[in-house]
Amino acid sequence: MHDAVPNSARDRLQACFQAQKRAWAEQGGLSPERRDEVLGALAKALVRHADGFTKAIAEDFGHRSPHETKLADLYPVIASLRHARKNFRRWMKPRRRPIQWMFQPGTGRIIYQPLGVVGIVSPWNYPVQLALSPLAGALAAGNRVMIKPSEMTTRTSALMEDVIAEVFDPSEVAVVQGGPDVARAFTHLPFDHLLFTGSTQVGRQVMQAAAGNLVPVTLELGGKSPALVAADYPVEKAAERIAVGKLFNAGQTCIAPDYVLVPREKEQAFVAAYRDAVSQLYPTLGSNPDYTAIISERHHARLNHLIADAREHGAQVVEINPGSETLDTAHRKLAPVVMTDVPEQAQVMQEEIFGPLLPVIAYDDVDEACRFINARPHPLALYLFSHDRTTTQSVLARTQSGGVAINDTLLHCVQEELPFGGVGLSGMGAYHGEAGFRTFSHARSVFRQARFNGAGMTKAPYGRSMSRLLSMLLR
Repeated sequence: MHDAVPNSARDRLQACFQAQKRAWAEQGGLSPERRDEVLGALAKALVRHADGFTKAIAEDFGHRSPHETKLADLYPVIASLRHARKNFRRWMKPRRRPIQWMFQPGTGRIIYQPLGVVGIVSPWNYPVQLALSPLAGALAAGNRVMIKPSEMTTRTSALMEDVIAEVFDPSEVAVVQGGPDVARAFTHLPFDHLLFTGSTQVGRQVMQAAAGNLVPVTLELGGKSPALVAADYPVEKAAERIAVGKLFNAGQTCIAPDYVLVPREKEQAFVAAYRDAVSQLYPTLGSNPDYTAIISERHHARLNHLIADAREHGAQVVEINPGSETLDTAHRKLAPVVMTDVPEQAQVMQEEIFGPLLPVIAYDDVDEACRFINARPHPLALYLFSHDRTTTQSVLARTQSGGVAINDTLLHCVQEELPFGGVGLSGMGAYHGEAGFRTFSHARSVFRQARFNGAGMTKAPYGRSMSRLLSMLLR
């Protein structure tokens, strides 16, 4: 624990953790019947409180599109809970494994058991989805869970705590609120597994904290996710789909297209098509209920600094403001920006943008584009726009990323049958659907010796029979 945490917060955190550990020691994990019950009950509770969450998130952001909240925060969680409830009994069935011939007729199988008490640290950008989607997998596996939501979305976190308390006993699932000091103390607890979603920088700190107790971690980080438009793909269609993914939640999405690579001869056509697409999606900005605000003054200032820094480095910066509005800084609406001629040393090319700014990078051939992607840390997502099978296979073979969407953006993230996770600096481990169940389960190996077996020949004193057997095995 850290002394910076107030005694009351430290005591609450420890009391919650000890209550769950005690319940685990006395009762174990959640029974299949209880898992079925709470997965269904939580889904229904989210439906009941959908309007409350929509309002709370809008207030936390200053403005957040209610459609985006329901589409990206509530629907994916409800879908994951229902999917887990439908499938967890199948996922938890023991699986038989073959035994080497010399140890037969013994048998082998794998049984899946909950890990114990799991910690989830969630961020502000999708405060419901990124807290409760991992919870679905942890519950399906039978764990007890503590959730530390972001302190930047206090209203949403408070409502989440109330909703969780409606469905669960605190010894099963609990929400722990607090600032960065509480988050640090949370990550130092000796959980049986810890899942963190956030920046790569903070992810390093979380992993270091967890290492003190040898706590295994799943890190869902971010990075600069590229969109690669191949020469065969219509730039108008690519621009529209990239605009949709880039400007959803005003770009405050860990898998948002961070920059786009386009054939050099199509660069200006893409920029024009992107401007048109943005204008169609958001003909106004300031009072547009569909266009989300930037979460805080600090992040708003950071994005404006990235724009100014790009200009200072010689980039061509175009603001897309179809209504020519004067945007009130106090309301933190930021007009979309498209940039060309952006040098690599500009900050916008050095750090994850997390906002409605889109650098466009021209390339001469796909090999060059792949080299550009590979010169950077592996991203959380890669978006390829191509109908050509050879190009698609080449890009998939030559690059690495957490996930890939071909000819669209973001949608791979909401497929429950596809694992979601990063690689390298964009994270480790995965969840969603069965992958989440596996992440939060221990695959326990069980070997059963047969009543009549040949194990006697493997113990001393060894004789000629063992010598002949070993000669045969090592031949």
